[in-house]
Amino acid sequence: MSSPDFNKLNALTDDELVRLARSGDRAALNAVLVRYAAMVKRIASCSFGASLEPDDLAQEGMLGLLAAVYSYAPEKAASFHTYASVCVSNRIMSAVRADNRLKHSPLNSFVPLNETDVAPNANPEDLVLAAEKAEQLLLFLSEELSQLENHVLRLHLSGECYERIAEKLQISVKAVDNALQRVRKKLKLRLQEGS
Repeated sequence: MSSPDFNKLNALTDDELVRLARSGDRAALNAVLVRYAAMVKRIASCSFGASLEPDDLAQEGMLGLLAAVYSYAPEKAASFHTYASVCVSNRIMSAVRADNRLKHSPLNSFVPLNETDVAPNANPEDLVLAAEKAEQLLLFLSEELSQLENHVLRLHLSGECYERIAEKLQISVKAVDNALQRVRKKLKLRLQEGS
């Protein structure tokens, strides 16, 4: 993505960016991820789980942010910033509660999605680099995930529970869980290759 395009997107309001992202504009989605990465990291750093690493919590927060993009209703009273911070917080708190119950051991193998972390006062070069990393991640997801994994991930990010996803896709709850585990493994391998 060239710097002028990024600057043009960065000048848009949250509502405009979210609308573009929801319509399939990857650059707009990148811009949202970059814009809110520091907020996600800040919320994650204030949360603690018995066996969860900060990257685990930040990944959950990024999933909450993506879910906010796909489920935000601008006609409601809350701004996107407020809505996104609640979605991120709720997603992280759910992960912490699950970890505290020791119910979901796969949380220990989460892949950090916070490659787009950017300091709030970052210079333009850092913003462009973060946007490029986000674009690479989105490209990887579109190329490497199966159609089922893509469908499951999108529904999961929009806030659907495993049971509802299974119902919508006419598959078992176990198939939903397996698809999400494969997505996490692919992301983990991708991030290991990239480092």
